[in-house]
Amino acid sequence: MELRPNRIKRKLAAGEVAVIVSGLTHPDDIDAIGPLGFDGAWLEGEHGASDPAELGNLTRACDVWGMTSVARINKNDQGMIYRTLDRGAQAIVVPHVNTKAEAENVVQGGKFAPIGQRGLFTSRQGYGVDDYVKIANDETSLIVLIEDIAAYENLDEMLTVDHIDSFFVAPSDFAASMGHIGNAGHPDVQAKIDGSLEKIISSGRTAGTLAATEDVGRFVEMGVKLFMVSALPWIAAGASQFKRNAGIA
Repeated sequence: MELRPNRIKRKLAAGEVAVIVSGLTHPDDIDAIGPLGFDGAWLEGEHGASDPAELGNLTRACDVWGMTSVARINKNDQGMIYRTLDRGAQAIVVPHVNTKAEAENVVQGGKFAPIGQRGLFTSRQGYGVDDYVKIANDETSLIVLIEDIAAYENLDEMLTVDHIDSFFVAPSDFAASMGHIGNAGHPDVQAKIDGSLEKIISSGRTAGTLAATEDVGRFVEMGVKLFMVSALPWIAAGASQFKRNAGIA
């Protein structure tokens, strides 16, 4: 067998835009949204229900549709990173990465030698792939979240760390770290978010961020290539429109 391709990694390497959809908590959710053509499914293990016991089925559903399984974990821990990969995730999202050393730790946990020191075990992605540990690095994505003002201040150094597929700017925690909790739209916060994205793009690295229908075009014009979008606002908007059309308050 050949190793399944990582759709997001390949699109980003080609300079194309890739979109991850969030809000999916069950394999049936992934099956339902699979025909819509998203590049990946965001499996929420920091704030949501996804845990190692469930990842096998969640990532299998992604495999059916050729979507990259993107798992956010809750700690920058090498063991947690490679255990999540072992359970079948093709991409890892690590929160609150604020320094060059912390970015390097992500790489060490997420890549096999000689790049990193990921524990020598297969993944369910590697079943039947004889040379998995030799080629897995090529299809494994690492995404670090830039979500604190400390990360902004250390970003130039962090951007020198190789083997990170995207530096992803997360607005809500960024705002909180600046003393504007619940107000990501504050001008000072927006200036730092845009400044972070511009630094990432100008360095030649891949920038990512949370986007909505209303602002994704602006980010694309800036040069952002990776987006996470929640399905829940679309459901809410559709529900509101339906109720209005039905004359329901």
